[in-house]
Amino acid sequence: MAKLLPPYPEGGDRIVAADGSPAARRRPSIGLALGSGAARGFAHIGVLKTLLARGLEPEIITGTSAGAIVGGFFAAGQLEAFTEWALGLTRRGVFTFLDINLTGSSLIGGGRLARRLDTMIGRVKIETLDTRFAAVATEIATGHEVWLTRGRLFEALRASYALPGILPPVRIGRRWLVDGALVNPVPVSAARALDARLVIAVNLNADLHGRGSTIANHGFDEDDDLVRLDSAGPRWLGLIGVEKLLKRQLVGDVTRPGLSRVMVEAYNVMQDRITRARLAGDPADIMISPRLGRIGLFDFHRAKEAIELGAEAAERALEPIDQTIAALS
Repeated sequence: MAKLLPPYPEGGDRIVAADGSPAARRRPSIGLALGSGAARGFAHIGVLKTLLARGLEPEIITGTSAGAIVGGFFAAGQLEAFTEWALGLTRRGVFTFLDINLTGSSLIGGGRLARRLDTMIGRVKIETLDTRFAAVATEIATGHEVWLTRGRLFEALRASYALPGILPPVRIGRRWLVDGALVNPVPVSAARALDARLVIAVNLNADLHGRGSTIANHGFDEDDDLVRLDSAGPRWLGLIGVEKLLKRQLVGDVTRPGLSRVMVEAYNVMQDRITRARLAGDPADIMISPRLGRIGLFDFHRAKEAIELGAEAAERALEPIDQTIAALS
């Protein structure tokens, strides 16, 4: 394949040369839409590094939740620092960031994690980045999809990953914002709006097979447990204590799911349905789908595995990317 010239520095690659000059052969501007997925988001690191090794550096990055974090650190030139931190996480180390908060609007205060990420990324502003960048968030009061394209980069990332009920909302520009996965889990539309000619999307949840079907005939069985309608709660509290009761509610046990599992699984269902609908209406030019089904949303200690799976998925997409670039050039 002929060597491609870099994209236009101004005006994007949508400018067409009518005189047949080499401008017509310039590489199309690449936009990378990085999807949400909590701990699975470390796969984005593997995707980015594989593309960069092939000389496919994106001019535009849009990200939701975990995708916003990895994309933001790359745009700020801090991807290596973030990767080193991610690879150093252990199961015990992850728990040190869980500052439980039972008095606010979330289970976790999020301050410890925020301070660590803020220290790494610094006080850089989005509009000063060399890469065009947008983090997707949701306005909690209206359901508006919000593209954060100016101001402090870290605050934009924090709003984009603020999983409702788990992490607190973030106030930016007089709006209370939460996780962008509520409205746009894989922000292809944002990448196109920022003038990307070739949009490469990374969907972290495509490998969750067997979800979203319909169970057409279901009901109560005779051996199901009946719901107790008496006031047994205070007696339980006296028997097992406040701490054990709280743990049971948050974590659950073999008899029933806990609060955290219910919230995470509900988030999974919502994210899957919205992603399918959004990508059906606005598909990416290239879709990269790492096989992450065995990695849970909160398996942050498995960064190395997620990064490797992301790199493998990007490798599989390199040939289609080259073909698409050739066609668009």
